[in-house]
Amino acid sequence: MKLLYSIGIYIASFVIKCLALFNSKLKQGVDGRKNTFSKLKKALKPEDKTFWFHCASLGEYEQGLPVFEALKIKHPDYKVVLSFFSPSGFEVRKNTKIADVVVYLPLDTATNAKQFLDLVHPEYILFVKYEIWPNFLHEIKRQKLNAILISAVFRKDQAFFKWYGSYIKSALFAFKHIFTQDENSKKLLKNINYNLVSVSGDTRFDRVSNQLKVDNSVSFIEDFTNDHLCVVFGSSWPEDDKLYLDYINNNSTSDVKFIIAPHNIKPSYISSLKSQLNVKTICFSELKPEDNLANYNVFILDTIGYLSKVYSYADIAYVGGGAGATGLHNILEPAVFGIPILIGKNYEKFPEAKSLINLGGVTSLESSTAFKSTLNALITNDVLRKNQGHITKSYIASHKGAVLKIMAYLNL
Repeated sequence: MKLLYSIGIYIASFVIKCLALFNSKLKQGVDGRKNTFSKLKKALKPEDKTFWFHCASLGEYEQGLPVFEALKIKHPDYKVVLSFFSPSGFEVRKNTKIADVVVYLPLDTATNAKQFLDLVHPEYILFVKYEIWPNFLHEIKRQKLNAILISAVFRKDQAFFKWYGSYIKSALFAFKHIFTQDENSKKLLKNINYNLVSVSGDTRFDRVSNQLKVDNSVSFIEDFTNDHLCVVFGSSWPEDDKLYLDYINNNSTSDVKFIIAPHNIKPSYISSLKSQLNVKTICFSELKPEDNLANYNVFILDTIGYLSKVYSYADIAYVGGGAGATGLHNILEPAVFGIPILIGKNYEKFPEAKSLINLGGVTSLESSTAFKSTLNALITNDVLRKNQGHITKSYIASHKGAVLKIMAYLNL
């Protein structure tokens, strides 16, 4: 199994390099991995004390961040190596202050794993959620390094729990401890005789709760909303657009403001999105000092870095990704501000969505007709809106605490 896996990695590497000739995102990853070892050699010395944090992409980074920050505060003398597998994480957070050096994780070969770990020589290693790279983990185990997995989620259909998954299953035992989000994940691990496991919950609850401690004011959003009721469409995709564009075009009034923060902010997509709106619309990229934003009905946030703060201005939020197959985006970010949340129909892999739907704070919508009736009810009924908002806020408050459990274990 080890041999087959390693052959598969080399084949995947070749295929990715070929595809990178035609795909800019893949090319970023291929080019970035060429610099990993040289960046590490430049940033680290053999005598440095180090932590290594690894995330697949941006979502996992945000999930792990409260633990990373807690360790950084407690041990400011340690250097931090932060690695990403995906360009969507690396490119956005390559200059983060949490780390001394940010790199792409090399492809999971035995040679790469040994060279990486010899350069980093970490005292502690934190992987987030799904990141299981067998060759790296077997080398971690061989070197007897301290590694933990946090905010992990497991499903019974994963290879770890199948007869053919022995090699990647054995990699799990490189972790000195695994912190899961739920009891089901813990039971699955115990079924394969992995017993060093605790249910800590999801660190994202701590992460979003920290948003309440910072200044969330955004001057141009204040000028735009002008104290009117505001609906925010966060991280929307074309499939989500089909649900709400007709509503905006046919129900837009001066009493309700709409903010659209698309996942894709490429100019061609933004231009297409704007062309489908027949109400007064302005984009962040078009802002001029003389603009009177209060005169506009729709604000398109075609930039990154503001959405978490912008949710604080929302009375209602629609979170994208669930109308298609791309995956539901983070509903906890708006939930922390105590507002009703609307999503698409595909949410089965997101336990927080299922829980909040059952509690009544989130509504799943399958059609533009359902979207229209639901949003109209929330806009016109203050009591309904406040009750659903109370549910989402209470849900966040009751699920905090994962970071404290993880830090108590680390006790560094």
